[in-house]
Amino acid sequence: MSVAAAALICLVVGVTDGDTIKVRCGEPGAYEEVKVRLGAIDAPEKKQAFGQRSRDALAQLCFEQDAQINKVSRDRYGRTVADVKCQEQDVGQFMVSNGLAWVYDKYAKGYGHLYPMQDAARVAHRGLWADDEPTPPWLFRKRAKK
Repeated sequence: MSVAAAALICLVVGVTDGDTIKVRCGEPGAYEEVKVRLGAIDAPEKKQAFGQRSRDALAQLCFEQDAQINKVSRDRYGRTVADVKCQEQDVGQFMVSNGLAWVYDKYAKGYGHLYPMQDAARVAHRGLWADDEPTPPWLFRKRAKK
């Protein structure tokens, strides 16, 4: 896990897909809504196989829960990229180990601990690994652009 500034505790008020949540941080009357992209993982797109299942699993774990947000960076879309915990569970680890997201190689520096979890999910055919040839979301997006 990457080293980040002090964690924020925020309420999860929305789940966009299997790797993005909306959180409300701050004090009553001064809330800030923030879109958070989970660090080092990439979940299936909504229109992709397992996309809805991935989103639903993230919602079940985090929606309307307090989340511990450890900011890592900001992405090109302005979203906060962070390591997130809901219900004392590291969300990235949960998603990868249950076959609900891939380790996003391009952004996984410092997250080597996720690869054995992904390998175990693949071997056990959990989640998206139940498909004979699951398509990583970055390839799905690239094909959709063509």
